[in-house]
Amino acid sequence: MPIYLDNAATSFPKPSQVIEAVEGTLRLNAANPGRGGHQLSLQAGRLVMECRETVARFFGVDDSSRIAFTANATEAINLALFGVLQPGDRVVTTSMEHNAVVRPLKALSDQGVEVVRVMANSLGFVEPGAIRKACTPGTRLLVMNHCSNVTGTLQAIEEIGPWCRQQGILFMVDAAQSAGVFPINVEAMAIDLLAVPGHKALLGPTGTGFLYVRKELELRPLLYGGTGNFSQSANQPTEMPERLESGTLNTIGLAGLKAGVEFVEAVGLDHICSHEQELLGQLIEGLAALDCVSLYGPFGTTRYGGALSFNVKNMDPSMLGFRLDHEYGICCRVGLHCAPEAHGSIGTLPEGTVRLSPGYFNTSEEIEQTLAAIRAIIATEN
Repeated sequence: MPIYLDNAATSFPKPSQVIEAVEGTLRLNAANPGRGGHQLSLQAGRLVMECRETVARFFGVDDSSRIAFTANATEAINLALFGVLQPGDRVVTTSMEHNAVVRPLKALSDQGVEVVRVMANSLGFVEPGAIRKACTPGTRLLVMNHCSNVTGTLQAIEEIGPWCRQQGILFMVDAAQSAGVFPINVEAMAIDLLAVPGHKALLGPTGTGFLYVRKELELRPLLYGGTGNFSQSANQPTEMPERLESGTLNTIGLAGLKAGVEFVEAVGLDHICSHEQELLGQLIEGLAALDCVSLYGPFGTTRYGGALSFNVKNMDPSMLGFRLDHEYGICCRVGLHCAPEAHGSIGTLPEGTVRLSPGYFNTSEEIEQTLAAIRAIIATEN
């Protein structure tokens, strides 16, 4: 069995509860929720509602109808950005964003939206003061990630969100790398739009995710079509979540997402975060002992978690990743990780880095095997 250290891309393995929920739903009830009055459709609808309420509870959302299910965080981000912004608007973002944010903003910029980017420091951290300075009067939206998929840097969203609320600026958070590891409460953090994948640290299947939309904030839909309700009208419903959920939902995936969130709740965020931080600390200690290794990120601070990026002197990260996989069965990510601007901030363009991202099911023994493999590969190069 390979050692899987690519949980920042998607979590693996999945809890048995998730597998059982997916299999059970596929076997017993794969009916279309909200598309009929028969018992199987009603059962499927209840399952979707239970998942919606589970997700809402987990993130401190008091009205589950404000959760719109999507196929992934990228779709959720596009729903939010294209649903809120229009030509003439001003949006502030950071240099640490994933292409899931960068590319929609580029498209919107081409349509007349003003995009202002705040640079991170060499550790991947964006100073709140710099963000406040960039958010001049007339700014419509601030969008940023909570945790970098390149450096694992945690941004100060708990400080920035309430400030944005006071200024009347919409605050959007990409929680792709933090949801399921670090606490997120949309009310306490004054988050207006929250994009979350179901398949990463929430431990659900791929093909799941959601967008949270604050009450009284109405978005233009990205898709128009059948919603099960309001079929008599040619207009898209105004009510949430139907307004943003055209087409058949991934009921089977949502059954797995519900089971994944319930697993995380049962284990506890504190325990999950502590375990992953221990594994990352073990990696950092082992790699820092090697003179030829460069590490990237705010290690030893409370602003770090999720992933570790590093490079070995005079070795292409792609070759190191290839050898880890083919010679030692260690699965990791190499390159730019769909976030080239983040690499520009930390000085790792154009090659990128090797990224190791342990998850809840990884062990200390696997980390030691990984360190031993890296040391062995380095020894063959010198």
